[in-house]
Amino acid sequence: MEFLQQYQEIVEQGIEKYMFKDKPRELYEPMNYIINHRGKRLRPIMVLMACDLFGGDIKKALKPSLAIEYFHNFTLIHDDIMDEAPLRRNVPTIHTVYGLNTGILSGDGLLLKAYKFFEDLEPQLYKACVRVFTHTGLLLCEGQQYDINFETQDNVTFEEYIRMITYKTGVLSASSFEIGALIAGAPFRDAKNIFNFGKHIGIAFQIMDDYLDVFGDQKNFGKQHAGDIVENKKTVLYLLAREHGTEEERRELDFWYSKKTDNIDKVYGVEKIFRRTKVDEKTLRLVEKHNEIAHDYLMKIDIAEEKKKPFIELANYLLRRDS
Repeated sequence: MEFLQQYQEIVEQGIEKYMFKDKPRELYEPMNYIINHRGKRLRPIMVLMACDLFGGDIKKALKPSLAIEYFHNFTLIHDDIMDEAPLRRNVPTIHTVYGLNTGILSGDGLLLKAYKFFEDLEPQLYKACVRVFTHTGLLLCEGQQYDINFETQDNVTFEEYIRMITYKTGVLSASSFEIGALIAGAPFRDAKNIFNFGKHIGIAFQIMDDYLDVFGDQKNFGKQHAGDIVENKKTVLYLLAREHGTEEERRELDFWYSKKTDNIDKVYGVEKIFRRTKVDEKTLRLVEKHNEIAHDYLMKIDIAEEKKKPFIELANYLLRRDS
């Protein structure tokens, strides 16, 4: 999408400008390593898009958008360490290249560098943006802990799962849009509507992520195939399979999820249940549902319909993505 490329170029130029040249090299080289292995830069783009939507100065929003990107990569480093993930974006993860201790330190460094990107904002705006940013970080940690708890929790409800992915993924997208709106001076009601738009886009994105973990093309997805099954993650696929499976299938799921192993028999056995219970179709319907909720919040924003079109395109892009 052309509009995404325009914002992406702005973000890439900013990342290039603020490349780490500090010492010790052993700390900062891994930080450059993950930042330079390009993701889609969706979250900093969300900051810029929201700022643009409400008539703000994109140049003013650039450094806060980089704060979001640095923070996002900090979470990925620690997430990969906790999951013992070998790949991220089709390349080896930081801890597999540089070691566990350096991976932890580099992640911490990215978080602290992220805060420095808000320093140029005027005091009241700085306070508002950092408040949102910090609250988002705490919710993300809560979501991550819920995710860890679910690995050993026998009965995970659908409501608990939605809360977990909202905290772990949804609020970062939501806050990215909200920070962009705050920088542009958007009215409070509109800032909250764009926040809720982002929250449901983030939920849809995470549900699609769960789907792609099993049903996506690993070459395009850039992660270990069925990594969630290996890690006993109680994703939406697992919950739907339990809900719609037979008693025998539920017992088989319990058996496989009592073992943390990458044994091919486990992956094959769980995937077979997922396919029999048609959780792929059910999961895609949930993605569509949250995109529709996001669209409803977008329509509540008191601004020209033409300016909302890129946000609809972004939502559709996330819905259709295969990587």
